[in-house]
Amino acid sequence: MRILDRYILKELLGPFLFGICVFSSILVGTGPLFRIAKYISQYGASLWTCIKLLTLSLPGIIALTFPMAVLLASLMAFGRLSSSSEIVAMKCGGLSFYRLATPVLLLAFGVSLFSMAFNEVLVPRANEAYSYIVHYEIMKNTRPKSQEHIVIKDIVGGELERLTYARSFDEEISMMRGVTIQEYEKSKLVRIENAEKAVWKDGGWTMMNGIIYDMTDDGRVERTMRFAEQAMPVEKAPASIARDQKRPEEMTIRELKQHISILKHEQVRTGIFEVELHQRISVPFACFIFAMIGVPLGIQRQRSSSSIGLGISVIVIFAYYSVMSMTMALGQGGTLPAGIAVWIPNLLGLAAGFYLVYRASK
Repeated sequence: MRILDRYILKELLGPFLFGICVFSSILVGTGPLFRIAKYISQYGASLWTCIKLLTLSLPGIIALTFPMAVLLASLMAFGRLSSSSEIVAMKCGGLSFYRLATPVLLLAFGVSLFSMAFNEVLVPRANEAYSYIVHYEIMKNTRPKSQEHIVIKDIVGGELERLTYARSFDEEISMMRGVTIQEYEKSKLVRIENAEKAVWKDGGWTMMNGIIYDMTDDGRVERTMRFAEQAMPVEKAPASIARDQKRPEEMTIRELKQHISILKHEQVRTGIFEVELHQRISVPFACFIFAMIGVPLGIQRQRSSSSIGLGISVIVIFAYYSVMSMTMALGQGGTLPAGIAVWIPNLLGLAAGFYLVYRASK
C-alpha cells in the first residue's frame, strides 16, 4: 500500500467511526428508546431487561449506519483535504481524481462485504433474541395464538430433511389447517403430503383427509395414496411451534429463500419476505454508492470548512432513505416486483454517483 493510500485511509477512519457513533445514537434515540420506555411504563420491565433490549437492538441499527458513515467519512475527509489545498497539490503532482478516489472506493467495497456478513450472521440472531425477550419476558407470552402461513423446518446434519407448511395455525385448539409436508433426501424432494387439517392429540400430530405423492428424481409423481388419518412427522408441540415462528428480519438469507419457495408453492404472497431478502444485499451495496457520491461532493473548488460534510450527508441520507421507504412499501404490497422496488434507490444513487464522478474528473 502506497503512502498516499495510507494517508487517505487514515483521513477516512476517524469520520467513519464518528459517523457510526452519531447515526447510531440518532437511530437509537428515535426508535428503541421510545419502545423501551413503553415497556417500562406499561409492563414494568426491569433495568437489566431494558439493557438487554438496547444491546440487542444495536446490531440492526449499526448495519443501517454503515452506508451513512461511508458517506460522511468521504465528505469530511475530502472536504478537509480540499479546504487545506492538499487536493490541489496532489493534482498538480500528476494525480488524477480517479487515483485519489481509489482508496475510498476500495474501503467502501470492503465495508459492503463486511456489512453483508454482519447482516447475515449477527443481525437476525439479535432480532430473534430481542423478539423473544419482548414477548416472553416482558409481555408474558403475548404472541398471537392464531397465526397464518407458518413454516416448520426439520434440519438434520446441516441438511433440510422436512419442510412443513400450514395455511393457518391455532395454538389454543391445537390445530393446523391446509397442511403441506415436503420431505427431502440428500436435498432432493422425495415425497409431498397434503392434508385438510392436523390436530394435536395424545402427544403427537395427526393429519386428516389427505393425500401422499411419491416423487421421482426428475420431479414427476410416481404414485399417490389417500388417507383418512395419518401420524404427522412433526414432533414439536403447539406452544413450541408458535414460539419458533420468525419474522422476516429474524431469518438468514437461506431461511428467507426456503420460506419464499414454500409460500410460492402454496400461491401465497411473498412481497414482505422478498423485500427483506433483496435488502440484505442492496443496503450493504449502498456503501459503495455513497462513496461514489461523497468523494466528488467532498472535493471543493474553493476552500470551505469540512463541517459542511455533515449537513450534505444528512440531506443525501434523508433523500435515499425516503425513496427506499416508499419503494419498500410498493414492493411489500405487490405494486412493484420486490427486486425492482428494493433496488430503485441504489440505481438512482448509482446514476447520481456516475454523474458526480464524471463532473469531478473533468
